[in-house]
Amino acid sequence: MMELLEFPAPRHVPLVSRIKGDVGRALRCLAPSVVIGSLILLFWIACALLGDRVVPYDPYAEDFLAMLAPPDAAHWFGTDQLGRDVFSRIVVGSRDILLVAPLATLGGVAGGTIVGLVLGYFDGLTDAIGARLLDTLMAFPFIVLVTMTLVALGPSNLTVILVIAVAYTPLVARTVRAAVREQRERDYVSAARLGGESAFAIMVLEI
Repeated sequence: MMELLEFPAPRHVPLVSRIKGDVGRALRCLAPSVVIGSLILLFWIACALLGDRVVPYDPYAEDFLAMLAPPDAAHWFGTDQLGRDVFSRIVVGSRDILLVAPLATLGGVAGGTIVGLVLGYFDGLTDAIGARLLDTLMAFPFIVLVTMTLVALGPSNLTVILVIAVAYTPLVARTVRAAVREQRERDYVSAARLGGESAFAIMVLEI
């Protein structure tokens, strides 16, 4: 008669402990540059959320007796030409930076992707005119574009977002256009055309 072997019951590990262990192993696998970059990003996010509560000085208060002061214990980053604390202004200004940068990048990538898809898929006059317009925008001086937009719309975060998005769109569009021109000759695109798919469906769903 065979004897049954007895094995110890598996030890039950609480869910919280397992999560902590998985997170710890994941963090140990991260490169130091990723950790440092993440900490810097978290710092600026905290500054954007709590900036008004943690700054040592009013970022808009002028002190003409402390103009252009060097960094010291009172003013960590010194003061500007109006005596305003530079550190306080950077912390409070991070809120606008974290708002403008993602939206401007998203607008530039979205606009450039759409333009690049259309120009890359449709050949002939559409591509020729669009390519020349992209070259014109890329050759247009950025400072002139900023000045014209500020005069027309006035200074605001929305204006900055629009200017950066418009300036970034041609760069993305040229890259997407080149990739689409290569892909449109592939067999799967030809099969989609023979299958009756519209140009919009091919650009969005296939390419």
